[in-house]
Amino acid sequence: MHIERIAVDESVGRVMPPGLFVEALSNSDAPVELVDEGEAFGPGDAVVSFGHRDAFVEADWVHCVRAGYDEFPVDAYETAGTALTNSTGVHGTTVGETVVAYMLTLARRLHAYRDAQRDREWDLPRYKEPFTLDGERVCVVGLGTLGRGVADRAAVLGMEVVGVRRSGDPVENVSTVFTPDRFHEAIADARFVVLAMPLTEETAGMVDAPVFEAMREDAYLVNVARGPVVDEDDLVAALDAGDVAGAALDVFAEEPLPAESPLWNFDEVLVTPHVSAATGKYHEDIAALVRENVEKMAAGDPLTNRVV
Repeated sequence: MHIERIAVDESVGRVMPPGLFVEALSNSDAPVELVDEGEAFGPGDAVVSFGHRDAFVEADWVHCVRAGYDEFPVDAYETAGTALTNSTGVHGTTVGETVVAYMLTLARRLHAYRDAQRDREWDLPRYKEPFTLDGERVCVVGLGTLGRGVADRAAVLGMEVVGVRRSGDPVENVSTVFTPDRFHEAIADARFVVLAMPLTEETAGMVDAPVFEAMREDAYLVNVARGPVVDEDDLVAALDAGDVAGAALDVFAEEPLPAESPLWNFDEVLVTPHVSAATGKYHEDIAALVRENVEKMAAGDPLTNRVV
């Protein structure tokens, strides 16, 4: 199948400058055009977008610039015969480095020192507050691209890495892989619990009060998955009660995180605005993936990262 036009939806601006992305795609085999909400699509069109619009299903192929495609009505694409691909596989380095930064920040108390700097205070930690990652256990929940990116980097720092994966199959740099039915067992001895799984019916709300009760009182939750996998009310209650030591959160049930959310107020909670995968070269990474699939579609080969 020959792609006659690559339509870049303006929504890609949520993760990268649209102009840079269009420029990065300019050497594709098809002309590239930046389009807005009112655009119509038809045979021969490929669409690259951050989110879904109903008009997209009239195109031949739609590419989501994120790994998560939960906003896209998969059944509608399947019924229309429209190919849907995502960007999984390009975030392992960025998210892996961000998670390591979260863990180092919390362990070495960098957030506390930064807060003290803002107030011009020479604030020394209590003797037992700082610790090293070396020798600590991290449980990575979800061992796809994101989870493996975390596991590889945590292992290099001397951490003991365990993980949770539906198949239970072994993964490099992960000493023990638990299946989801052993989730509480997997997290029980971990200093850090890192959420890196997709949002599905099974994972929505899975991190709730019983999970926080199963965690160590000196453990930290790190969420780079999707906000709705965590029951935020239960997390706030656990933080208030001291059932967990703190958290690093990049994703939330509502984004931007509302100003009235209690999560802003905890000294031991790091809040970042859904930027764990951010990099100044993201447009190049996604453009390379789109060009690869343009060539595969022309050759009749299976598309990379095909969802439907």
